[in-house]
Amino acid sequence: MTDADREPRNLATATVNLWRWSADESAKPDTDSLAGEEPLEIRVRGESVAVTMRTPGNDAELAVGFLLSEGVIRSKSDILEIAPCQQGEAADRGNILNVFLSSSVEFDFEKLTRHVFASSSCGLCGKASIESVHQHFTPVESEIRLSPDTIRGLPDKLRARQDTFSQTGGLHAAALFDIEGTLLSAHEDIGRHNAVDKVLGTQFLAGACMSGAILMVSGRSSFEIMQKALSARIPIIAAISAPSSLAVEFAEESGQTLIGFLRGDSFNVYSHPERVTAG
Repeated sequence: MTDADREPRNLATATVNLWRWSADESAKPDTDSLAGEEPLEIRVRGESVAVTMRTPGNDAELAVGFLLSEGVIRSKSDILEIAPCQQGEAADRGNILNVFLSSSVEFDFEKLTRHVFASSSCGLCGKASIESVHQHFTPVESEIRLSPDTIRGLPDKLRARQDTFSQTGGLHAAALFDIEGTLLSAHEDIGRHNAVDKVLGTQFLAGACMSGAILMVSGRSSFEIMQKALSARIPIIAAISAPSSLAVEFAEESGQTLIGFLRGDSFNVYSHPERVTAG
C-alpha cells in the first residue's frame, strides 16, 4: 500500500454526481457538495466509550469536549496523549481515536458507556436527569452582563465562519464569544452536539477559562447542549432556533441565561434575564 493509498479519506465535504431538474421538466447532469459524515469511535485507555457520527476534522477536540462534558476530565493535565488507532482498516479510515489519561483520573467505564448509549438512543428527561447532572457539575454563579446589541451581533459573526455550510447547506455550527462579542472559537459538524464538543475541546486544550464566555449554536438548544455548557461553566447560551422545555428548566436550575430565536433584531430570554442589560 502506498502513502497515497493511506491518505485519509475523511473529508468535511464530498462531491457527488446528480441530475438537476428545472421548471421546464428538463434534467441536466451536475455535481453537488455534501457535508461529510463518518463514524468516530472514542476510546479511553484502549476501551471504547462512545461512537458518534460526525463530520471529519478536529476529532481530538471533539473527543476532549465529549470527555469534559461527561465529567471524565477536569484539567488539561488529565490528558497524556490523543492518538488515532494505527492498526488495520482503522489506520486507513482514521475513525478510531484513543485518549490516554493520567493514572490519577478514575472513572467508571460501565457507567459512562451506559449513559452515552442511553442518551443517544432515547434521550434524557425529567427532574431526575437535572439532579444527576448537578451531582457532577454544580450550577454556575456569574455576575457578567451582556448588552442586547452584543447579542444581536452574534449570528452574523457565527455565519461568517460557516464555510462548509456555505458549500453544502448541511452542517450545524457552534461558537464561543467573549463578553464583548469577540469570536474565540468556531466549529461546524453534521451533529449539533459534536460542534459544541469541538468548540469546548478547542478551548480546553488551549487552557482557556470559559466561565466568562457565551456559547452560540446555529440550531435549537436542547438538554444535552445545556449540560455541555454547564460542564465548561458557561453562563450564557444563545441559539438561532427554539429551546426545548427541558433545556429551559435545566437553564433555570443551573444558573444559566438561555436565549432563543435570536434572529434579526429580536430574541427571547428564557431564564436568568438579569444578565441581559440595556444601557
